[in-house]
Amino acid sequence: MNYTSVNWHEIEQKFNNINAQLLDSSLDMGKRVPLLKEQSHLAQILEKYNEIKKFELEINNLSAQREKEQDIELISLYDDELLNLRLAIEKMSSDLEELIFPPNELDSRAVFLEIRAGTGGQEASLFAGDLLRMYTNYAIKKNWQVSLASESETDLGGYREVILHIKGKGVFGHLKYESGVHRVQRVPLTETSGRVHTSTATVAVLPEADEVDININPADLKIDVYRASGAGGQHVNKTDSAVRITHLPTGVVVTCQDDRSQHKNRAKALKILQSRLLVAEREKQQSEISQKRKEQVGGATRSEKVRTYNFPQNRITDHQIDLTLNKLDHIIDGDIDEIINALMAKDKQTRYQNPLLVLKN
Repeated sequence: MNYTSVNWHEIEQKFNNINAQLLDSSLDMGKRVPLLKEQSHLAQILEKYNEIKKFELEINNLSAQREKEQDIELISLYDDELLNLRLAIEKMSSDLEELIFPPNELDSRAVFLEIRAGTGGQEASLFAGDLLRMYTNYAIKKNWQVSLASESETDLGGYREVILHIKGKGVFGHLKYESGVHRVQRVPLTETSGRVHTSTATVAVLPEADEVDININPADLKIDVYRASGAGGQHVNKTDSAVRITHLPTGVVVTCQDDRSQHKNRAKALKILQSRLLVAEREKQQSEISQKRKEQVGGATRSEKVRTYNFPQNRITDHQIDLTLNKLDHIIDGDIDEIINALMAKDKQTRYQNPLLVLKN
């Protein structure tokens, strides 16, 4: 790490200011809790930095003693000790980087992954089904739990909209880069002249909200129940089990008809609504502080084209990192680790190139 690029005096000053604020007995709990969290974060940073400086001083002292030493065996002992100290500093420096440039705190969350058919009619709906298979297979390969939260099928087996609920270790951290427009280029089954068509589907990856993240006032909700229907409009049951929830202050609408139980559909719809409102709140906060670091939640809007799937040439291109691979047949079956890992590496590099994030608040 380049320590000259970090203003350690400013970090210490901020840490002391927070300590002073926390001593104020009149500080309400709403302000105290985030301050305690920030205090803990800064304390870890300063502790790790001071530990590194201590080791660096020890290296300087040992190096000076080594230069004066004549005994070959003692010189060898000095070299071993210096090597151990340098390896320890390397590990502590890596830990310090993660503290100074922390990843998204939502990276460990489960997600609701929404896929919607875009332009292209039935072909777009079929492509949405391909993306559903890709993400489902990927989740299974990662040993994540994946289930359907909601779906709206078409007559040909495609999807107008489908929502997956994926739970596991680091799910949002892996999938957050998928949000945006996915474009497919291929010859549709109904195309007799062999002409390649271009269609799209949109993907939105929402970190699952905790109860403490978003507090929804029941008075702000308009809840409608209706009879669920399957592909082509056929009724899949004879009871009003489907649920539509409208959040009146924001106009956000969520529907769920996947389960035959109205109670279960309502619970699922509320969870999805909470996650959408959490993302909206995060985007608002990031806009207010003009954060330059481009994170998935705030940066990868659905209007951005993130990836192109060219079936005739078996080629896939991720436009976020300009990565092209000629193995679309494997990737569409869920083997997308190579792309995901490259996106995660790029995100880490971007974080490390930005100013000290802990001082941006």
